[in-house]
Amino acid sequence: MRLYKWSKDLKPFLFACKDRASIAKLHALMILSGIVGHGTSSSQLIASYARIGNIEIARKIFDKLPQRHIGEWNAMIIAYSHNDCADEVIDLYQQMNLEGVRPDSSTFTVALKACTSLLNLKIGEEIRRQAVLCGYENDVFVGSSLLNLYAKCGMMDEAMGVFEIMPRRDLVSWTMMITGFAQNRQGSEAVDIYRQMQREGMKGDRIVMLGLIQACANIGDKRMGLSVHGYIIRRNFPMDVVVQTSLVDMYAKNGNLELASHTFKKMRNRNVISWSALISGYAQNGYAGNALDLLIEMQSYRFKPDLVTLISALLCCSQVGFLKLGRSIHGYIVRMLDFDHVLGTALIDMYSKCGSLSTSRAIFEFLTSKDSISWNAIIASYGIHGHGKEALSLVLQMINTNLKPDHTTFASLFSALSHSGLVEEGQHWFNRMVNEFNVQPTEKHYVCMVDLLARAGRVEEARDLIDSMTCQPGIGVWVALLSGCHNHGKVSVGELAAKKVLEFRPDNAGIYALVSNFFAASRNWSEVAEVRKVLKKTGMKKVPGYSVVEVKGKLHAFLVEDKSHPQYEQIVKILEKLELEMITLGYVPKTEYVLHDLEEEVKRRMLCNHSERLAIAFGLLSTGPGSRLLITKNLRVCGDCHEAIKFISKLVNREIVVRDVKRFHHFKDGICSCGDYW
Repeated sequence: MRLYKWSKDLKPFLFACKDRASIAKLHALMILSGIVGHGTSSSQLIASYARIGNIEIARKIFDKLPQRHIGEWNAMIIAYSHNDCADEVIDLYQQMNLEGVRPDSSTFTVALKACTSLLNLKIGEEIRRQAVLCGYENDVFVGSSLLNLYAKCGMMDEAMGVFEIMPRRDLVSWTMMITGFAQNRQGSEAVDIYRQMQREGMKGDRIVMLGLIQACANIGDKRMGLSVHGYIIRRNFPMDVVVQTSLVDMYAKNGNLELASHTFKKMRNRNVISWSALISGYAQNGYAGNALDLLIEMQSYRFKPDLVTLISALLCCSQVGFLKLGRSIHGYIVRMLDFDHVLGTALIDMYSKCGSLSTSRAIFEFLTSKDSISWNAIIASYGIHGHGKEALSLVLQMINTNLKPDHTTFASLFSALSHSGLVEEGQHWFNRMVNEFNVQPTEKHYVCMVDLLARAGRVEEARDLIDSMTCQPGIGVWVALLSGCHNHGKVSVGELAAKKVLEFRPDNAGIYALVSNFFAASRNWSEVAEVRKVLKKTGMKKVPGYSVVEVKGKLHAFLVEDKSHPQYEQIVKILEKLELEMITLGYVPKTEYVLHDLEEEVKRRMLCNHSERLAIAFGLLSTGPGSRLLITKNLRVCGDCHEAIKFISKLVNREIVVRDVKRFHHFKDGICSCGDYW
């Protein structure tokens, strides 16, 4: 009895020991007193050595015990768990079972935690079965650990099954479900669980709020996001850097950049992740200039950009064709970070969208590890530059490396073949995709195939393909068909496509513009008026055409008929001079591309003031002879400008690269790389 009391009294002394020497003295006293192995003395000793990080001595004590009870097993298992030795936890758990020791709630809880760390669902399921056999099926701690395992392994249906049969759900259980759904991008389900939690009288804590913020970011629920933010303020939860950064990320992903910026500016403490969240938000919402300004500001506060920030910055360079800055970021990556396939893929995308396809290919070849994402990026790169045969060659090379093409590979391939007019090849690979690679076509594949056929003028076949679709045709399919009808003057099928498009009540003014342009091209002015009436009623405005040119490391943007530039008069003189020279070479303005009921001379002047021509003229004015020009345009280049730029490239003896919303056009010596197929 005295031995038991003495061993019990040692617990606070052992807990107070902060170093090996102090624990060793008590250990020696315990040996001399003969209490080692009595009561909980051995488990306390094991826990004490493990607490100071001396796991080896803890294990030696454990191994030398002549008889080990559940307390000693748990102490050693917990010691390994606290030191992040998940494999050792599983090994010890299995050894314990072999020796016939019956696990308890703590054993199952820690063993399941180890399975979660290892994402080992197979052993986790075995542990669950044994927990049920031992009577712990309804244990709240075992249940919460199971929820965590299933959530981390992405098996939320199984997690929900466990959750629903739990007789008692504590805050941890509810939190596991909400964060599990949020992390598995099932935001609606996370919100539903939270509402159920509220109905049962449970109040969420900071972790629950973080899960809800992530859920709202995933599903774009602006109202719920504002509600969560308000709840955090009303409940006086600490507004630390993690919570505020999550709010910035949520608002940015929901497209509410004003609130994202406001929340960011109110932060007293910011870290690299905070900066990255707002930079990524600007980049992903198309505000490249704001994102790049923030990147510069971030460094002025002595923060070094991390992987996420740099990928966002590369995305910005891709959006606006800012090659000089893209190269600078590439240099920073080489100097400061380990070059992996993630950064490599981002660079492949950036260089291709900034017009340097050869550099994209060089980086792709440099990558030592190429996954399907890297292959898809280089295939898509060749596609947007109109090199369909090269894209197809890359797909064949990918297959030869034993990598299976996925749905993204085929979408990129079909798009590439479409831009190159390779219709038969597209149809052949569509059949192979389904029959050989077992990839079932989704809407994006049908959009690409309809575009492939319609772009080639085969709109009736495109219509037949839509009729055969295994899924309901969405607006993208009908827009692709309408675009082909518009380009080839196919009025009857086009009218059907236009009607279908309008049935979707699109929220994109550009789609209404396509419908309006289709009717205008067929001189159906009454329908044009109807479309414009809808636009006016909804308050949507057509996105104005603009073009960006990089000159001496700076970006210069031009709107259509833009007279605000300080060098506008010189730009106009260059364009007038070029037009006279172009006419002598046989250029005839294609005024049919001005889809307004106006005089011919007015139409000709409007064509001359399209944004890409203003950008080209400024580029010619500001760079030396022979310099390559890269123009980035937010809309599709019109047929007249396409023809005019061919003449300009020949007159000025320069390569002019124009990247429009669909693809690249490389103009040189009066010829375009698209072969006038676009």
